[in-house]
Amino acid sequence: MTIVARVLTDQTVFASTNLFCFLSSMALMEGSDPGEKLRTTYWEALKKNWMVWPAVQAVNFRFVPLVHRVLVVNVVSLGWNCYLSYVNSQGGKEKIVDVYDKEE
Repeated sequence: MTIVARVLTDQTVFASTNLFCFLSSMALMEGSDPGEKLRTTYWEALKKNWMVWPAVQAVNFRFVPLVHRVLVVNVVSLGWNCYLSYVNSQGGKEKIVDVYDKEE
């Protein structure tokens, strides 16, 4: 039951907040509208997050010794951060394509 509570807390509080902060801050740093970035990418990225991280965290909390848990999360985070970069860049490309199509 403790593992379920940890994973549930991680996915409801921390994952949604971190994803919100990442996407909105990237939009601000790129000079685009954070609200639009969140509308176009947040839910899809959050659904993908729920496909990956609950299983990773459940296995991590259940089977991985405490001293190695950060290592497991860091290894999976490497791929996850690549995915987030892809999602962030795709949101920008869709906007550019839309603007380009409207100009013609």
